Amino acid sequence: MAETLEADVAIIGAGPAGTAAAAHLGTLGIKDVLLVDRHDFPRDKTCGSGISPKGIETLKQLGVWEDVAEHAYWIRGIRIVAPGGRDSWQSAGDVAEAVVCKRRVLDHLLLQKALSGGTRFIPHFDAAEAIEENGRMLGFRGRDGREVRAKMTLVAGGSHCRVGLPELRPRRTIQAIMGWWDNAEFRPHHVEMIFDRMIEPYYGWLFPESETRVNIGITYEDPPDGKKNARELFKRFLDKHYAERLANATQVGGFRGHPVVWSYKIDKLTAPGRIAIGESGLMTHPATAEGIYQGMRSGMLGAEAAADIIQGRRPQAEAFERYEKGCVKAFQLSFWGGGVFRKLVKTNALDWLIAATDQPIVQSATAKLMAHM
Repeated sequence: MAETLEADVAIIGAGPAGTAAAAHLGTLGIKDVLLVDRHDFPRDKTCGSGISPKGIETLKQLGVWEDVAEHAYWIRGIRIVAPGGRDSWQSAGDVAEAVVCKRRVLDHLLLQKALSGGTRFIPHFDAAEAIEENGRMLGFRGRDGREVRAKMTLVAGGSHCRVGLPELRPRRTIQAIMGWWDNAEFRPHHVEMIFDRMIEPYYGWLFPESETRVNIGITYEDPPDGKKNARELFKRFLDKHYAERLANATQVGGFRGHPVVWSYKIDKLTAPGRIAIGESGLMTHPATAEGIYQGMRSGMLGAEAAADIIQGRRPQAEAFERYEKGCVKAFQLSFWGGGVFRKLVKTNALDWLIAATDQPIVQSATAKLMAHM
C-alpha cells in the first residue's frame, strides 16, 4: 500500500517560492509543514541567478541574507547595449545594488532555513495530480503512488507544475538558453544586458558568478507560427557580442535551456485548499524574466494566508483575497512597467537614454533604475 503523509501545510516545489514559504511558516508558528521536490539538495538550477535589491530585502526579512551574502558576487554597475548599437558602462556607486548567487547555493540556504524552523523535506517526490473532494484540494499524489494530505497546499513547482491549477489565465512563455565559462574577459562587479534586434523585445546577458566564472545567456520569444532554433540563435548572439572575449575561456558544461511563463494579470491564484505562488502563479517579470524575488515575496504572502486560515485568524475567502491583493500591490505596477519597456525596446528609446548618460548622475540613476525594474 502506498505511503500517505499528512501535514497542516504541504508545499510542492523547493525553489525560492516554496522554500521561502516554508521558512516563513515556521516563523508564523506553523510547524507541521511538508515540502516536496523532484530533486534532492544541493542541486543545480538553470538560471541567471541575479538577485535584485528587492530580492535582497526579502532575504533579509527571511533571516538568510547574511548567509547568502557570504556566497554572493556583488554587482555595482551595469553595461547596457541598446538595439541601435549604443554601448554604455554605468555605475551605481560604491554600494552594491544587486548580487549574483548560484541557485545551487541560494536554494539550499533557503531550504536549510526552512528545515531549522521545523519543515520536513521529502526529495525525489514528483507530484502528479491533485487530491480533491467537493471542489477542494486536500493534497496531492506522486507518480509513485505516495499521497500527501494537507489542510492547505501551496503550489510552487514552477512552469512545469500545474497540479491543482486549472488553466484559468492567459499565460505567455519566454524562452531562455545559457552557458557558463571560466576565465572569460569581463569587468568585475558589473553585469551586462545586451538588447539586440535578433532577440527583441528581450535581451542577452553576462552575469559574473565569481572572480573567474560568468554565465551568459539570452531570452527570446518564439513566433506564433513556430519555434526558433535556440542553439543557432544563441550561437549567432555569442559570435556577434562575445567571440573575442570567449576566445581564451573554457566552457563549463553544455548549453542549458528553459522556459519562463508569465502573465500581465495577477489574479485567480487561489481556490479552496490551495494557493499558487511564484512561477506557478505566473508571477515572473515580463521584461526581465526575473522570478527569484517574485517567488520569495509571493511565497511569504502565501505563507501568511495559509497561517491565517489554519490558525483561525481569517476565513479562507478573506485570507485568499488578502493574498491576491498583496501580490497585486507587490508586482502589478512593475509588470505594467515591464510591458511598457518591452514596447520601448522595439523603438530607439534605449539608444536615446544611453546617449543621455554622459553625465555621471544620469549614469548612476540609469543603473539604479535597471536594478530596481
